[in-house]
Amino acid sequence: MYSNGKNVAHSGQGRLAGNVIALVVFFVMFAGAIFALSYWSLDNAWIPGIACLVLAMLAFAIPQHILGMSDRDPAKTASKQD
Repeated sequence: MYSNGKNVAHSGQGRLAGNVIALVVFFVMFAGAIFALSYWSLDNAWIPGIACLVLAMLAFAIPQHILGMSDRDPAKTASKQD
């Protein structure tokens, strides 16, 4: 993307360490949700089911709603001049 004749860097450039840490944290949460299902049985279904639901919800909701704030107001981000 170009702005005023200059090449504008990608918004995520230079944030590799933070992106990798976030990926690992949320992947571990998702893997924990799947692992919780290994304790599922007909006698014990509520605790693993709720744990799976909560961990999976957090693993998907946090990156989408909290870490993805850059697209909250598209009018502001589209008109921003650097």
